[in-house]
Amino acid sequence: MSKDLKERRKAPLQTPTDLGDNARRDITGALNALLADVFALYLKTKNFHWHVSGPHFRDYHLLFDEQAEQIFAITDEVAERVRKVGGTTLHSIGNIARLQRIPDNDADYVDPLDMLAELRSDNQALIASLRETHEVCEAENDVATTSLIEVWIDQAERRVWFLYEASRRGDPTGH
Repeated sequence: MSKDLKERRKAPLQTPTDLGDNARRDITGALNALLADVFALYLKTKNFHWHVSGPHFRDYHLLFDEQAEQIFAITDEVAERVRKVGGTTLHSIGNIARLQRIPDNDADYVDPLDMLAELRSDNQALIASLRETHEVCEAENDVATTSLIEVWIDQAERRVWFLYEASRRGDPTGH
């Protein structure tokens, strides 16, 4: 058996990369934690989409659905980056639950303004995680991942902006 074949069997899902073992481990770890957060935020956003009520139902229902679609679109990109850099990604809901930093909301009822505030806060937390992951990838010269993360930061900042503006109620002080 050739040395190359022995190496492939030892780590059959380890995509060849010019990144070192430490870089692969660090980037994979950061991206998998990020992916868990993205899944948690997606599900919470859909939860609020399904359960919003009140006079602004239609606006919030559509806003949450639009944002959930954008968040879900990131999941495949994050997971594929993990594979491209030679790692393996999340395998289950349990795996997500162990890694997520965005808290769940299992309440039977959440006031629509509280939904907006919670999603705004969660998106701000995601931005912080994205920036931390960017730093890890930048330190390891993973320019492809850093480029994607910059787009995801911009998308999350837009979600925060929309959630903030939707919650203002015309108050010029921003409260």
